[in-house]
Amino acid sequence: MKLQLHGAAGKDLQVSELAFGRDFNEGLVHQVVTAYMAAGRAGTKAQKTRADVRGGGAKPWRQKGTGRARRGDIKSPLLRGGGVVFGPDGRKYKYQVPKKVKKLALKMALSSKLSAKELVVLDRFDLEEIKTREFVGTLDALKLESALIVTDKKNENLEMSSRNVRGVKVLRSEGLNVYDILKYRTLVLLEPAVKNIEGRLRA
Repeated sequence: MKLQLHGAAGKDLQVSELAFGRDFNEGLVHQVVTAYMAAGRAGTKAQKTRADVRGGGAKPWRQKGTGRARRGDIKSPLLRGGGVVFGPDGRKYKYQVPKKVKKLALKMALSSKLSAKELVVLDRFDLEEIKTREFVGTLDALKLESALIVTDKKNENLEMSSRNVRGVKVLRSEGLNVYDILKYRTLVLLEPAVKNIEGRLRA
């Protein structure tokens, strides 16, 4: 399978059909994306039980003779400011998806971008300095609005120049995931990053 390489006239890039020629399985991809989003949830929401509420253990008034209901202590769930019964106490939303399933979903996401003609491969994307204006100018020249740009290694000028541009994200190939691929309209791969991705999916 060949991909057109932008920036190098008349040159194509040979890629593996096993990575870029998969049929899309919506259920499998949904499972991986859901697991990715669940892993990012904090799960720290919690309510104080009567054991956590600050206060003494002494009775607020004597057991009998006052005409009022009997009370054990001010931390009772029946009183204002007391503990909460069966309230949330923090939880972990993260769950594991098999590595083979993750790799297969990543292949499907890449293939879907290629089949939808939303995949662009560049031979290079270099900026001489950290300059957002130059970065935006390059995007306009490529007619890109919502784009995920994948590099093969750290590119500080590119990463810093893109930080404040809405709808654009620069990501290194080792951090490529299904969620980000599907979130942005166009997937932009640098030529060296393609080889890194293929090696990661082959391992």
